[in-house]
Amino acid sequence: MATTLSHPIRQALDKVALWARINSPWVVHFNSGSCNGCDIEILATLAPRWDLERFGVKLWGSPRHADILMCTGPVTRQARERLLRVYEQMPSPKFVVAVGSCGITGGAFHACYNIVGDIGKVIPVDVYIPGCPPRPEAIIDGVVQLLTKLKAGAAPKAAAPKPTPSPGAPTAAASGGAS
Repeated sequence: MATTLSHPIRQALDKVALWARINSPWVVHFNSGSCNGCDIEILATLAPRWDLERFGVKLWGSPRHADILMCTGPVTRQARERLLRVYEQMPSPKFVVAVGSCGITGGAFHACYNIVGDIGKVIPVDVYIPGCPPRPEAIIDGVVQLLTKLKAGAAPKAAAPKPTPSPGAPTAAASGGAS
């Protein structure tokens, strides 16, 4: 027989989990096809001069332990499925930060043949950080905005949209399958 926690205990555990999420968010970085300018700025932001860790933020290599997915670059056809997989591997609640002009709009690459689009077309984005590349101050401001939203009790954006076939992939109707 399953036991459920009483209401006051559940509230206390939720408060502790929110406190830990706000004071020690772990970030996983995903480059979906950028020129690496934003990646260099993210690493500069984590370095001692700008020290994003003073807010408790830690760069982590595994999406299974991360709270925040920090994405850079336009989403290429090759990176689309990997981005979805990384997003799905993250535990809930999960938050997404789009860094740089390419991640927000596709930037200089928006009309290229191998670009699916911006990050928001593939997964829901909670915070946008503009710039090409954004300065470390802007990245810190974006992360602080996300942490402020968390303190206010904001929930992450809706779950990822249903995966659509990659451009050029055969559909059920085109391949003769039942619809």
